[in-house]
Amino acid sequence: MRYLTDRKRAVGKGASGTGTEHHWAMTVSSVGLAFMVPVWLYIFGNALGQSQEQVVATFGHPFPAILTALILVVGMRHFIGGATIMIEDYLRGSAKKAAIIGVTSLGWILAATGLFALARMAL
Repeated sequence: MRYLTDRKRAVGKGASGTGTEHHWAMTVSSVGLAFMVPVWLYIFGNALGQSQEQVVATFGHPFPAILTALILVVGMRHFIGGATIMIEDYLRGSAKKAAIIGVTSLGWILAATGLFALARMAL
């Protein structure tokens, strides 16, 4: 006969203990994006329709370049966090692991591609 308390039976079955940390990370990134995206859209909107030289000159300045880099990194981090939670809710087993790896890879590849293009534009 095993003498297990209710707590011992419940350990390992339930919340992973990272919900609060994830919630705060998503909240902070969403608030940051809420302030950065409208400013970036204004800068990007002004650059639309201009010649390549003018666009390169616009994004060659430090503020638009840094803002664009921050939006790429913070936005992809926010995307990865949200997609991971969605995947954890709906998938199990190997499919869950593969989907999380795929979403994480996609997010960082997109961020790296954007940063590479931004760096090439600044040169």
